[in-house]
Amino acid sequence: MAIKVIIADDHEISRIGIRRLLSIAPDIDVIAEAIDGANALELSRSKKPDVVLLDVLMPNVSGIEAAQRIKAELKDVAVIMLSAAEDEKSIERAMYAGADGYLSKEVTSEELVASIRTVMLGERVFSRSILNLLEGKSHEQKSDQPSVTLTKREEEIVTLVAKGLTSQDIAKKLFISPRTVETHRARIMDKLGVNNAAGLVRFALLHATYFDVGMNGGR
Repeated sequence: MAIKVIIADDHEISRIGIRRLLSIAPDIDVIAEAIDGANALELSRSKKPDVVLLDVLMPNVSGIEAAQRIKAELKDVAVIMLSAAEDEKSIERAMYAGADGYLSKEVTSEELVASIRTVMLGERVFSRSILNLLEGKSHEQKSDQPSVTLTKREEEIVTLVAKGLTSQDIAKKLFISPRTVETHRARIMDKLGVNNAAGLVRFALLHATYFDVGMNGGR
């Protein structure tokens, strides 16, 4: 069955361009186009897409707000943010909202199609320029391994958090209790000096060669 996609962008020319990029894929079907975040949410409720492509900056309801509402209401729908303006704060807000990916609008047809197929497998995707931005903003020395020492179990949990799994999901996957997962997460965040899931995801992104985060990354 084809992957059902909704494109949300307040600029018609952008929607036409994205639709054209996706036209190379016989397994992807653009079922609707939204003109803003509120429209994207409404169409997602009625059309039940597999993937929603959201422009970050849209009137009325922003792409990030729409992503948060869609992920809260329609847990089986994957959300990928598309942005011409790449900044660290927007990327972290999108990850905190539960977005399954964040791509530059400079992506090629092949990269966009591959990203959609990847999120359908339950993995997160980030274009190489996004990863480079996060690495450039980091004050940590670039290394193949994290400078913070984590136990094997903690590494597993960081990886699963970065893939978008909830504590309940992680508990089931690792055959431990949700309370144990929360204890590990609290200990990890204390070690890393972060206070939310976005911080954990960012840490994993910065060390993508070490953690198996399942990112597209333009590779």
